[in-house]
Amino acid sequence: MFLFTNFLSVAKLANNDYVGFTFFVGSMAMMAAAAFFFLSMNSFDKKWRTSILVSGLITFIAAVHYWYMREYWASNAESPTFFRYVDWVLTVPLMCVEFFLILKVAGAKKSLMWRLIFLSVVMLVTGYFGEAVDRDNASIWGLASGIAYFVIVYDIWLGKAKKLAEAAGGSVLAAHKTLCWFVLVGWAIYPLGYMAGTPGWYDGLNGMFNMDIIYNIGDAVNKIGFGLVVYNLAVQSSEK
Repeated sequence: MFLFTNFLSVAKLANNDYVGFTFFVGSMAMMAAAAFFFLSMNSFDKKWRTSILVSGLITFIAAVHYWYMREYWASNAESPTFFRYVDWVLTVPLMCVEFFLILKVAGAKKSLMWRLIFLSVVMLVTGYFGEAVDRDNASIWGLASGIAYFVIVYDIWLGKAKKLAEAAGGSVLAAHKTLCWFVLVGWAIYPLGYMAGTPGWYDGLNGMFNMDIIYNIGDAVNKIGFGLVVYNLAVQSSEK
């Protein structure tokens, strides 16, 4: 009862607080997406249910974190960097798992999944150190994070994952290509935001754009979009 009451006791947002508004809308959008994915699971063949479950988990975890980030922002008027990275370190590896799950039909092995998970964790941990712990060496941490990101891009665009997608063909290949574009274009806002928010890169841009708004919109588009691509693949495969 105490936890429920505490959850309902929310900080009030100002009418012109557009950052707080995007935190709130992001939370609601991803919670709605999570409910949609969870409730639709039983509509598909058994082999696709895990993929839909993971899509629901990604958006549900993000929705909960966004609720807390909205509270943090409303109470402190500061970017919730720690909570954002906690969200990412849970959801981004799950997004990498989606590549493995849709490529299982072409014989993808768990080694591919663990490789992508490891690279995503390295990308995020080094990014957090550069942005929040050791800002004086942000360029070094950012370089390490960027290398991990580009290895992921290589693996899914040109490496083993691409070959498996081509072997699967059809709707699996089409879904894989769409997810690849999400990683290449959608995820690109994160290193750009890192460079704008840390010294030694393009930190002058941070005064021109509110990175929290860009992160919030990008997060919602990337995570919900990832899930919808997987959902569409499940629909097409189940119809066949």
